Amino acid sequence: MNKEKGLVILYTGKGKGKTTAALGLVLRAVGYKKKCLIVQFGKTWFTGELVGIKMLSPYVKIIQGGKGFLDILGSKVSRKEHIKAAEEAYNILYKEVMSGKWDIVVADEIVGALASGVLESNQVTELIKEKPLELDFVLTGHHAKKDLIDLADLVTEMQEIKHPYQKGILAKKGIDF
Repeated sequence: MNKEKGLVILYTGKGKGKTTAALGLVLRAVGYKKKCLIVQFGKTWFTGELVGIKMLSPYVKIIQGGKGFLDILGSKVSRKEHIKAAEEAYNILYKEVMSGKWDIVVADEIVGALASGVLESNQVTELIKEKPLELDFVLTGHHAKKDLIDLADLVTEMQEIKHPYQKGILAKKGIDF
């Protein structure tokens, strides 16, 4: 049986919807009984997707890594701690990607980890080049650099046109988290 070439998919940009797009892709894949893994970089708090994803078991697994986002909302976590946590999440991601047991792997917010310097771009470049041929690999996050864009097969940039935060409307349960 010929296996299809796995794609490298990148969702980036300043607008909302990067993680949501990746989760939509996972939901579609579950309809075909594909095994999906989501490794989140920097997300450590409760979100609705954590509960929703458990409902998709045994087809989907999620792992949260990191210590929150660097320098956000008065975080007291040191840069050194962020780097260590990002390395730990990356090591899990690398091991899981190479295990061959997944059809799709999402590295949620890994692009932001690269942009903030808590991960090295050569690590992610190597992973993309070494991943199993048939694995679809999805990366999300702000500020994707040209070298990452060049490696991807599909790149979508989310552009903010209008956001409720501009009118003082904070994050909404079920919509934003």
